[in-house]
Amino acid sequence: MKTAIWLYFFMFIAFFDLHAQYPILTPYAISLGAAPAFIGWMMGVYALTHLPGNLLAGRGVDKHGSRRYLVFSLITAGIILLLQAYVSTPWQLLVLRSLSGFVLAFLSPACLALLASLSSNSFRQGKLMAGHGVMHTLASVLSPAAGAFLVAKAGFALTFQSLGIVLIGAGVIALFTIRNQSIPVLDQNTVPSSKPAAIPMAAKIPLRYFTLPLAVSLAQGILFFELPMHDGGTGGAGAIMHTGLYFSILSLGALVTLCMLFLNRYSPKARALLGVLGMALCFFSLAKPAAVPMEVSLFALGMCKGIVYPAISSLFIELSGGKRLGTVFSYQSIAMSLGSFIGPILAGQLHLSLSPYFLAFILLMLQLLTLPPRKKPLFPAATEIPPAA
Repeated sequence: MKTAIWLYFFMFIAFFDLHAQYPILTPYAISLGAAPAFIGWMMGVYALTHLPGNLLAGRGVDKHGSRRYLVFSLITAGIILLLQAYVSTPWQLLVLRSLSGFVLAFLSPACLALLASLSSNSFRQGKLMAGHGVMHTLASVLSPAAGAFLVAKAGFALTFQSLGIVLIGAGVIALFTIRNQSIPVLDQNTVPSSKPAAIPMAAKIPLRYFTLPLAVSLAQGILFFELPMHDGGTGGAGAIMHTGLYFSILSLGALVTLCMLFLNRYSPKARALLGVLGMALCFFSLAKPAAVPMEVSLFALGMCKGIVYPAISSLFIELSGGKRLGTVFSYQSIAMSLGSFIGPILAGQLHLSLSPYFLAFILLMLQLLTLPPRKKPLFPAATEIPPAA
């Protein structure tokens, strides 16, 4: 439990710093002279440079444990943020964002693998993943408005310096508090047995399952590009504050469903599919802002995200049998990085000719048709979890 609390703390700090930049990066880039298409590429390249980091993290976490990658990611990302305060051209910002994407790619596989190693019970692992989602969402509720407020009061440079120092401090603390854990074999049974559990073989996950995080992150990349453009993408304090509030509303919706821990008793695949359907409908309403207020659509979209992301992590744990989790989560991160790379670029290219929100709706609806048919009941009966011995 102590390790889980420290992990949640570090994830909160990392996600806080990451989400605090969402409402301010676009106006910061515009203030440096960047065009909307360049901003789309900048956001996409950040995600693209996740890929080599994800590949290295997967094998590395399985072989060496999570600790060294967690510390490396936090400290190096903090140093890059400090440098980001001193850029003078869009290209310098692009280079630093690319480097940031690479080093932060180690964070998610390391944290998720270490969290999953804290229990061999699938239900409790689901709760740990939900806790990861709660920390992520708590940070993303507070940080966009906080980042926008800091920029309005202190300017871009001091904001980036402050965020960088916080990340470096978290990395130093992680160096002394985190220890590697052995990864247990996943126990699929919830009823104790006098016989020793058989060790399942590592399942080969069909590639079609990885289109799920790909599509969700692609839609999210579109959203993260479009929201700062809602008020014209200007760098004014009022526009930045509005953008920060929009991101906070989105995260507040996610927090609502993440706190519904009883959802973890249902099939991860069912939760993921229903969440994707809800996200698609929300993007459709964002494409028609006259029909539904934007604040309502964003709050509902956040609720759907709060269902989808823990469900995806639990689904991959279930499909893998609890084996080689570092590699599994690195592949998941690769799929999400590809989606985050493609989404902003598509949005930047189509911004003036087609609603990117409508494109996200189409892609998510197509995603619902790609997954293999289910072999288990959609909503299996919830079983009581025996108390820990």
